[in-house]
Amino acid sequence: MAPFGTGGKPAAGAPAGPRDAAPNPHAQPSLVIQDLSAAAQEAGSAQAPRGRSTENCVWELHELISPQLLDFFPRERARKTRRGELAARIDEVVRQMAGNERRDLSDSQARDTVTVLLNELLAKIGGLEPGPANRKTAASSASAKSVIEAKEKIQPLMMERIDASVIAELERGELAEQVSDVVSEIMVEQRMSLNTKEQRDLVTLLLNDMLGLGPLEPLLADDDVSEIMVNGPKTIYAERKGKLGLTDVQFRDDAHLLNIAQRIVSAVGRRVDETSPICDARLLDGSRVNVVIPPLAIDGASISIRKFSKDKLTLEKMQSFGSFSAQMAKFLNIAGRIKLNILISGGTGSGKTTMLNAISRNIDPGERIVTIEDAAELQLQQPHVVRLETRPANLEGKGEVNMRDLVKNALRMRPDRIILGEVRGPEAFELLAAMNTGHDGSLGTLHANRPREAITRLENMINMAGLNLPAKAIRTQIADALNLVVQISRMRDGGRRITHISEVVGMEGEVITMQDLFVYKYAGEDDTGKLRGTFESTGLRPACYERAEYFGLGRVLMECVS
Repeated sequence: MAPFGTGGKPAAGAPAGPRDAAPNPHAQPSLVIQDLSAAAQEAGSAQAPRGRSTENCVWELHELISPQLLDFFPRERARKTRRGELAARIDEVVRQMAGNERRDLSDSQARDTVTVLLNELLAKIGGLEPGPANRKTAASSASAKSVIEAKEKIQPLMMERIDASVIAELERGELAEQVSDVVSEIMVEQRMSLNTKEQRDLVTLLLNDMLGLGPLEPLLADDDVSEIMVNGPKTIYAERKGKLGLTDVQFRDDAHLLNIAQRIVSAVGRRVDETSPICDARLLDGSRVNVVIPPLAIDGASISIRKFSKDKLTLEKMQSFGSFSAQMAKFLNIAGRIKLNILISGGTGSGKTTMLNAISRNIDPGERIVTIEDAAELQLQQPHVVRLETRPANLEGKGEVNMRDLVKNALRMRPDRIILGEVRGPEAFELLAAMNTGHDGSLGTLHANRPREAITRLENMINMAGLNLPAKAIRTQIADALNLVVQISRMRDGGRRITHISEVVGMEGEVITMQDLFVYKYAGEDDTGKLRGTFESTGLRPACYERAEYFGLGRVLMECVS
């Protein structure tokens, strides 16, 4: 058996992160490993539950090693050892034990076993001794705590000394200088001591509260963060590269959070209060915001921010990320140019709006486009764009302008194309009517899991209009109006991929017929947890070939699908 004192490099399956970092209780390596780790910690012994057949080897090795963990790794010595080294040494023990027991152990099984045992060992020894990196982190945390404590004392005193009406008239740089002067005076009076960096951080926090979105400002400034989810004042999650994680950002209290929520919605002329506790809004950069406050949100106000990407994504860039193949990118470029009516379908956060923006880049600059959204977030590049946004009712319950009203009005504005940010109700009927009356090339997004489900949802939305049309008449209108359904999905590795490009062919009896032109076929995952798969053409001849020929792109279209 490998002695505890021997060296070794971290195992391939050692948990990611700095070698000196302390255990992160919010880390989520993968769903399976997380579940195994939780089970091992709850059991605290060899009584681990038997999993599926692929997990049997993990649990059998766990049962052999778990009772001897503290023999292999004495508590005091283990606490002074860095996490990466512990993982490497546990890996040595696991592989040696597997060899002694003549068990075939794959790399993924070794990773799972190391993770289970490492988490169990950390639970038994009560954490790690602070190494250099841990001490640096602890110092940073202490500094941040000092700044927050100073802010709590200084902010009320500062607000008594400044003219709130002047704040909005000053530029941020000039305001920062004046706030810094006031803060210095108060610190002298209160006999408070902060170093230069802490004073700068304090002024930044105060400015964020006065002008920006308070504690959310660092997350909004982080380009790696794509979504921010506030679940009450003390629980804030952020999505980075498709993965959600808990942040250390917090609001002071419920009133502080509610104040920021009201600042967001009032900036775009909307309101959120007890009579209207739900609101859709947007930030100045175009990021989409949804706010729900008490009494509907039980644990404090909830804010969901879908950040607007500063980088204008094209189909070519998305293809380079592995979202679809080069042939699919070329096909979607052609679909935009030949004015196909396209519905982009997918789940929440799957990238529907991003895909719509990318496809819309192929629209001719000379066309007049009307966009209709609940909260304007589309970023079209063409010069002739009219952006319309819905309006909620006022305090008397009057003055509401909904999506259906805007679609009806858009038809009187001589649009070449109509683009709906999201089809979610009876406005679907007006959109289909527009597609059938000369507004080819219209686009929209819709929530659905598969192309066929998207068609069914569209039919149900038309029924919501209360027109009492027969089912065949509705389906005929869908089949005549819609050309293409692009199905996009956010997968478990965080990546967004197009799973289907399906064409609406026509009607057979009372059934809408469709054919898949491209599909994504899952083929497993690699050692990093990233999914592997292929984007394949079905080889079917597109029904839109004649239209492509009319635009001089028939041959190119057939090359894409061949």
